Amino acid sequence: MDSSSFAPLSRQQGLLQEMSVIAQNIANAQTTGYREQGVLFSEYLAPQTVDGGLSMTKAHGRLVSNTQGALYETGGQFDLAIDGEGYFQVDDNGQPRLTRAGHFVPDAFGTLRSPDGFALMDLGGTPIQVPPDAREIAIAPDGTLSADGQPLAKIGVVSPENPGNLNRSAGAVFAAPDGILPTNGGALRQGYLEASNVDPIRQMARMVEVQRAYELGQSFLRSEDERMRNAIDTLTR
Repeated sequence: MDSSSFAPLSRQQGLLQEMSVIAQNIANAQTTGYREQGVLFSEYLAPQTVDGGLSMTKAHGRLVSNTQGALYETGGQFDLAIDGEGYFQVDDNGQPRLTRAGHFVPDAFGTLRSPDGFALMDLGGTPIQVPPDAREIAIAPDGTLSADGQPLAKIGVVSPENPGNLNRSAGAVFAAPDGILPTNGGALRQGYLEASNVDPIRQMARMVEVQRAYELGQSFLRSEDERMRNAIDTLTR
């Protein structure tokens, strides 16, 4: 393949990745606590043996938006929203995970779990449990959980050490490979949930832009292919 085709081809691959991310964003526009993603593009300099380096486009990562979604009232005593910065810490088979989706339900042992089965953790990394016979559960803005007026635990609100390196684990749940730290940037609101921070209209507009850019790239590649075929035909006559 001629080197003139490598650069637009690398761009096409990146646009396909971005289209996939946009489609995922739109599909999760109604998912509680979902964080919008974007694609990070950069220049990649590929070595060439004859003409020096070849500059190409590379989509090498996904950025997670930290914009807060709208908070809406549910009245559920185990529904929680973080007003401000931070994430809930949940346990995924011994691995800490982060999420803004605060819908929790006690299991048969009183452990608060997400719909995916992840246990909600306290500041010390221990699953939070509530007595099955508790009549009133109160959760203060600082995360202190009380049952019938008696403090039981403090829900941990944490942040990734490197906010730019969050990997989606499942749905609205993330892994923080660089570690997590406690944070005081957010207050808990009991009886509320956080909506997805995806703006569907903006995502649809971006989808149209990406589709047009992809079609333009395809047109260029077809024209370049036709040019090369004509050149070869001329040389072989």
